[in-house]
Amino acid sequence: MAATTRVSRALLLVGVVLTAQLCACTAYGGDGFSVEFIHRDSVGSPFHDPSLTAHGRVVKALARSYARADAPSGHGVVSELTSTPFEYLMAVNVGTPPTRLLAIADTGSDLVWLNCSKKHGPGPAFAGDAPSPPPRPGVVFDPSKSKTYRLVGCDSGACRALPDSSCAGGDKCTYYYYYGDGSATSGLLSTETFTFADAPGARCGDRTTRVPNVNFGCGTNFVGSFIGDGLVGLGNSNLSLVTQLGAHASLGQRFSYCLVPYSINASSALNFGARAAVTEPGAATTPLIPSRVKTYYTIELASVEVGNATYKAPRQTPAIVDSGTTLTFLDKALLDPLVKELAGRIKLPKAPPPADLQLPLCYNVTGLKEGQIAAKIPDVKLGLGGGAVVTLKALNTFVVVQAETLCLAIAPASERLRTSIIGNIAQQNMHVGYDLDKRTVTFAAADCARSHHGHGHAHARAPAPAPVHAHSRAPAPAPAPAHERLRVGV
Repeated sequence: MAATTRVSRALLLVGVVLTAQLCACTAYGGDGFSVEFIHRDSVGSPFHDPSLTAHGRVVKALARSYARADAPSGHGVVSELTSTPFEYLMAVNVGTPPTRLLAIADTGSDLVWLNCSKKHGPGPAFAGDAPSPPPRPGVVFDPSKSKTYRLVGCDSGACRALPDSSCAGGDKCTYYYYYGDGSATSGLLSTETFTFADAPGARCGDRTTRVPNVNFGCGTNFVGSFIGDGLVGLGNSNLSLVTQLGAHASLGQRFSYCLVPYSINASSALNFGARAAVTEPGAATTPLIPSRVKTYYTIELASVEVGNATYKAPRQTPAIVDSGTTLTFLDKALLDPLVKELAGRIKLPKAPPPADLQLPLCYNVTGLKEGQIAAKIPDVKLGLGGGAVVTLKALNTFVVVQAETLCLAIAPASERLRTSIIGNIAQQNMHVGYDLDKRTVTFAAADCARSHHGHGHAHARAPAPAPVHAHSRAPAPAPAPAHERLRVGV
């Protein structure tokens, strides 16, 4: 009888624990949610090119940085100064029942738009511009198959927030959205239910978060080259997904990501709500500052420091924190003394940079292992507004661009824009949190592969996009073979 009682009590305890975990996991918005943040070159991306070497992927990513950071515009109304090149993707499940789409995730853009079927109307065309084919790989959202799709009226705040909209077709809000390289998309501003499935391996990984009435562009016309099934703007404006999640789901206007190093071919984590809190030891918080382009997350870069040498910016130097740019770009007033200081401290033989990359400092690292290289490279500290200091390790400042050649992953900022950019190489193995309610950005050193609760494993190519039903868990990608791992950073 005593044994039976002990077993009963044990089972009761297990039931209480499981119930508590279930309640914690299903509390809407209380814990937030996490989705995969997929690098475009990883094997989990449909844009992965298996014919490229690890160094070839790096060179292409660096080249995209220049296009993004200094793209001229041929239009009078431009939503942002960056170009359409991108680095990360996220899955979104849209409509009722949901359709799964793989969209560009961009901290330098604000509008959320998807490639839509023209069954509900052709949408607005561009005057004088030849139309382009729809984005590839070509999963198309069909509004006629969703029970929750609605059009947005011209008198709505969302329509008025668009930089270029029209009501020529009656009460339908049509939009025209331009990018810095001259590419553009147009369509009908709409609302839908977005469903976010927790990333495989994350805590409460089988839970979904449904957010109704998300404003997005149902894109039907395109000029220029787009890839993916749409674009999710994560920028600092009323149109972005971040702002809308805060308004609809009590998640707060905040998100964070933890970028795994380039040398690990794995997905990173993109977090919303409470999971976006940056709580690691040594976290440094800096305020956002006004920017001529509101979309950007702009902070003050006050100084750079190497060892006991500190170089202060001669004037207020704005810096954009951007996950979609690979390189870091610095004002020459800070970059030139930084390069000189590093060149005097790093005892490695110099090497010429690749012909197509304007990188200021390169070394020959023949015969050296990653740990040996890292030991020869001093930390670089960025002094930010409000007294925050962010330490960049070797993997944040240098990258192997071709066999045996290591280069500084920092280049001069555009003379036209005169704005620094903190790119994603500088953000590797950092938990970076954006809080629009507090108007801050927080940085903390982190082991991103480990903190992703299982996403440290390399992923194979994701299955073809298909509808995902609400409250069902998407299949987790299978591990990739060891030989598919990239060896890029130091």
